[in-house]
Amino acid sequence: MRTAHVRRAVGTASALLLLPALVAGTTPGTATAAVAAPRAAQAAAGCGTATALTKKLPNGTTWTMCWRISGTKGLVLEKIAYQPRKEPHPIKVLDSAALAQVNVPYDSGLTEYNDLSDIGFGNTAVDIGSDECPGGTIGSAYVPQQERTVKALCATTAPHGYAYRSDVQDERGNAKKYTKQGSDLVVFSVSQLGWYEYVTQWNFSDDGTVTAKVGATGDLSPSDYSGEGTGWPIGKGGHDHATSHYHSVFWRLDFAADGSARSKVEQYDTKTAGRGSGSAVLKTTRTPVAKELAATSALRRWWRVVSPTAKNTDRHPRSWELVQQHSDHYDAHAYTSKDVYVTQYRACEQLASGNSDPACAGRGTSVDKWANAETLTHPVVWVNVGFHHIPRDEDQTPMPIHWQGFQLVPRDVTAMSPLTPDDLAGHNGRAH
Repeated sequence: MRTAHVRRAVGTASALLLLPALVAGTTPGTATAAVAAPRAAQAAAGCGTATALTKKLPNGTTWTMCWRISGTKGLVLEKIAYQPRKEPHPIKVLDSAALAQVNVPYDSGLTEYNDLSDIGFGNTAVDIGSDECPGGTIGSAYVPQQERTVKALCATTAPHGYAYRSDVQDERGNAKKYTKQGSDLVVFSVSQLGWYEYVTQWNFSDDGTVTAKVGATGDLSPSDYSGEGTGWPIGKGGHDHATSHYHSVFWRLDFAADGSARSKVEQYDTKTAGRGSGSAVLKTTRTPVAKELAATSALRRWWRVVSPTAKNTDRHPRSWELVQQHSDHYDAHAYTSKDVYVTQYRACEQLASGNSDPACAGRGTSVDKWANAETLTHPVVWVNVGFHHIPRDEDQTPMPIHWQGFQLVPRDVTAMSPLTPDDLAGHNGRAH
């Protein structure tokens, strides 16, 4: 979508100096530089120099976290916790979550970008206007590369449609319809790299689901039009062709399942095991992931991260399931050819490629080099979602946003849905 000479000129990615944001006195829906919050308040939230963010959604679920802007990664979320309305304490989910690379190779073989390690999403963060953050609050961060404070983060709420709908009997045996609409805490930042504009977004739902996604918008780069027949014809006739290309987006997830870094990872596979009287027999097997893993998705395959100690009130271990969306992984690189990596935690392993931390010298610079069968005691999960973008006429102009991402869904975190109506609280298992 863009060539090197149209890219914003930036130097080496660097950490950003943060100003505490989303503080009392910040006007909802108004882009404003944040005033300094009391350091004591930040420390009380456990965020250090990052900024605390807390939101109670209409259905009673509360999400808490810390946010900061990294020059390389852009938006970084830390100490993420989830508290359904009937839980006495917050339930920790992730110690940190952030992008780990955006690899963009072009089908022509002439151009390739690594947007995080080469340029940085924080270094290219842009101002978010009030019309882009409806009903929300905009937080600011100082960006050294731009020598200015950027209105870099929006935190708002948005409806997500049905939370549930059910016609059942209440505790007295009376027929009743139960229905409720759901909502999300939506947190996002925007980065502009040449002709592309990326939205790094996280949705935190009232049912405990976490949705991570990156949206690409902006414009098709005129510099990438070609009359050579590569790509897809754009504009009048067959003169201009916009070159097709890949987006391989990586996320790095350091779990803290119920506060423990010593989480367990499990893989599940469901396969046909014969025929029953009415349908095929399917058997699901669990495989503990005891050593580092480099894996591809498969039909009826999924993973979960399990707390080593915590259980819900039904005495089932609490866990978070990785739910993957469609992905076309890029098989021309070793590190982009897999969908999921699980590696042993090392502080210096932060980027899926182009990882240049001197503390990792000799270990390789990409995640595929780190998944070498080491025993897991503190697993880190890396998720790769690939999208092959073949441009179309409708991509101009501006280009409609296209999203790629995944979800983390609570599995047995609570004994029942966190949104269960009070008069159905006894409908657990076969109790009804």
